[in-house]
Amino acid sequence: MAVTASMVKELREMTGAGMMDCKKALSATDGDFDKAIEFLREKGLATAEKKAGRIAAEGLVATTIKDGDKVAAIVEVNAETDFVAKNEVFQAFVQDVADKALASGACGGVNGEDVQTLLDGGLTEEFADKTLKIGEKLSFRRFETVEGDCVASYIHGGGRIGVLVAASGASDAAAKEALTNVAMQIAAMNPQYIAKEDISAEELAKTKEITIDSALNDPASLP
Repeated sequence: MAVTASMVKELREMTGAGMMDCKKALSATDGDFDKAIEFLREKGLATAEKKAGRIAAEGLVATTIKDGDKVAAIVEVNAETDFVAKNEVFQAFVQDVADKALASGACGGVNGEDVQTLLDGGLTEEFADKTLKIGEKLSFRRFETVEGDCVASYIHGGGRIGVLVAASGASDAAAKEALTNVAMQIAAMNPQYIAKEDISAEELAKTKEITIDSALNDPASLP
């Protein structure tokens, strides 16, 4: 059947794909919208495979907090360019990934088993769809979940830095404000560890050595 401009427009609105891609999909499937969408999805998967070797170094962090500010998740999803990171479709997608990460009940990690479990649970297809719509390689790098009597979050730098803080004890507005301030300080300081006990003996010794050498090389610090 003949593919009309209105059909192309409708498919474009449904999928976000380019006009020429929509026209080709409708032509290849004799105007069947369901098959055309599947055609575009398959093309999206092929596009993702072609772009697998590229580096997705830009992206966003998103958080979601539920159950009366007692449980939360934070995710990092990367794209190839900063331009895409500012895209509203991409931003909404990252937030959806955060919601699904929290709902999964998994603990998280970096490129690990929990990330793969979420991808296998349906996110792989969603990433393929968004690759089709956005046109860049997307990567689900990591996520973490926390819980406590009170949880607060802070997002900095347009979504480039995100912090979750969970605490035991009070859970009123004052506690939430205090934890939000703590999250802001963490984002500013970017600490590698939470406590001294988290540092290996080897790294602690190295840090001590560097600190001593630095002090000895600074005349102002000497007696």
